[in-house]
Amino acid sequence: MVKRAVLFDLGGTLVQYFEKSEFPGILMQAITEVQGYLRREGLLNISSESMWRKVQEEDYEAKDYSVRPLEERLARIFQLDAAVRTNELLMTICRLFMKPIFARGQCYEDSLSVLRELRLRRFKTGIVSNTTWGSPAILWREEIKRLGLDKLVDTAVFCRDTGWRKPARQVFQLTLRNLHLNPQDCVFVGDDPRWDLIGPRAVGIKAVLIDRQGVFQDAEEEPIKNLYELLDRPQLLQ
Repeated sequence: MVKRAVLFDLGGTLVQYFEKSEFPGILMQAITEVQGYLRREGLLNISSESMWRKVQEEDYEAKDYSVRPLEERLARIFQLDAAVRTNELLMTICRLFMKPIFARGQCYEDSLSVLRELRLRRFKTGIVSNTTWGSPAILWREEIKRLGLDKLVDTAVFCRDTGWRKPARQVFQLTLRNLHLNPQDCVFVGDDPRWDLIGPRAVGIKAVLIDRQGVFQDAEEEPIKNLYELLDRPQLLQ
């Protein structure tokens, strides 16, 4: 039977942001954006040496896949006193942190056209994605609106919506509830086997790996090279 919904990872699948090797440089830009703002506001009370040491200490994800929120990481890195940790300040510095990342974001040339075609074919569509350094979901919802993706998906679930990162079951389960579908009704497409094959399959969702750069030569199943293959190979949606 043909599936009823196609779910997608965001970065590396629908949108190009950065390669893994580029992240250290981008992280430096993101932290520098926040540092400059706090200095201008008279809120910077930590040396550059201590700040960069704390950045290294915070640059990891929890082994149990629980989210480590960006707001909390930045508050620790910059040693922000509780008295100044207003929601407004924390959101401001989160936006600044994400500025160099979102500046790089652009949809792959096949993303919008394939999403439109899937909806014409009566498929429901959705995004299921982790966020960089546990950044707030609200910023990513603004981002998919900027990219024109919000009108082409029925739901968008980010790790911050559940407090758990892919491959944790919770993000996929919330997506299914939002769409009022069962796991066997869906196909998930993503670019990282660690999150995008193991996670959906654990809850019974068929998973397809997309390998735009041709890096997964030893994949257990042949990846697709672009999203057009979803339309050209009907068996992928069965």
